[in-house]
Amino acid sequence: MRGFLSYLFIAIQFVAAAQSSNRPGEKLTRQDYIEMYAPFAVQEMLISGVPASITLAQGILESGDGNSTLAREAKNHFGIKCHGMWEGKKYHMDDDAKGECFRVYETVFDSYRDHSEFLSSRDRYAELFELRRTDYKGWAHGLKKAGYATNPKYPQLLIKIIEENDLSKFDRMKSPPKGKLPVQQEQKPVKGKDKPNSSIPNEAIVSTQQRQMYLRNDVRYVRVQEGDTYKSLERMLQVREWQVLNYNDKAKGSPLVPGEIIYLQPKRNKNTQKDYHFVAEGETLRWISQEYGVKIKSLYKYNELNLGEEPAVGKKVWLRKRKRSDY
Repeated sequence: MRGFLSYLFIAIQFVAAAQSSNRPGEKLTRQDYIEMYAPFAVQEMLISGVPASITLAQGILESGDGNSTLAREAKNHFGIKCHGMWEGKKYHMDDDAKGECFRVYETVFDSYRDHSEFLSSRDRYAELFELRRTDYKGWAHGLKKAGYATNPKYPQLLIKIIEENDLSKFDRMKSPPKGKLPVQQEQKPVKGKDKPNSSIPNEAIVSTQQRQMYLRNDVRYVRVQEGDTYKSLERMLQVREWQVLNYNDKAKGSPLVPGEIIYLQPKRNKNTQKDYHFVAEGETLRWISQEYGVKIKSLYKYNELNLGEEPAVGKKVWLRKRKRSDY
C-alpha cells in the first residue's frame, strides 16, 4: 500500500490446550488464576485495547477465580449472555432472571477473546477506548455507567481486586508474561524510523480459527476476501451489517470489495502515532479515515471542513486536534 515505510508484524498463535486446567474438585486460588490467565489478558489488551488489569479483575470477579459453575462447565469467565446473535452452544442457569442463556466456549481463551470483542464492538462502550489503558479506575466506572453490571459497587469491587493484586502492572506490558498457559509471539524489527509524513508504522496480525485479524490505531479489522458477504461476516465475526456500515462509513447497499479494510469496532477520535497526512491524488477523507483508523467526523472537525467537503491534493490533513504550536 502506498506511503507505507514500515510495518510491525506480530504473529500470534494461540494453543488449543488453552483450557481451564483445574481438575474436578480442585479449586483455583486467586494467584493461580492470575498466573494462568494474565498472558491472555495482556495479549487481548495489545489487540483490542481493553486494559489487562480490567480483564483480569472482571474474570476474577465474574468467575470466582475460575471456580464458578459457569466457568467450569461453559468456560465462560465473564458472564456474557447469549444475546440475539450468538449461534454457538448455550448454557442455561438462573441469574437476574430464571433460566437465562449464557455463551459456552471451547476454551478459556475463546472466552477472553469474546470478552474483548464484546466490549470493542458495541457503541455503548466506545468512550472507554478513548481512555488511557493505564486508567483502570476510569475503565471500572465506565463499565458500570455503560451497563455492564447491575451491582452499584461494581467499580469499587474491580478497583479493589486490581489494587490488592497489583494487576495494574500488566497494563504497562508490551508483550505477554510467561504463564502456565503458553502464548507464543514473534516480532519482526521495524525498518527505519517514523517521520511526521510517513504512514502508519504499526500493524499487528492475529490468526484466529475464523479469519486473520489486524490491528490499526488500536482498532481491530479484517480484509474482505472473495465471496465475503455481510451475512458471512456476521456469522464468522459476530458483527452485524449495520455495525459494519457504521464503523466503516459505508452507505447502505454498498458492496464489499475484496481487499478493502473492514473495521470491527468504532474507529478512534485521533491517531496515536501520526499527527497529519498529506493528501495525494485520488485520496478522499473517507480513504484517510480508513487508512489511519480515525473517525471521519473527527477529521472534519480537526481540519475545519464542511460535511461532504474534500481536502485538496497536497493539503495537510490533521489526524488529531491541533495544538497552538501547529498554527
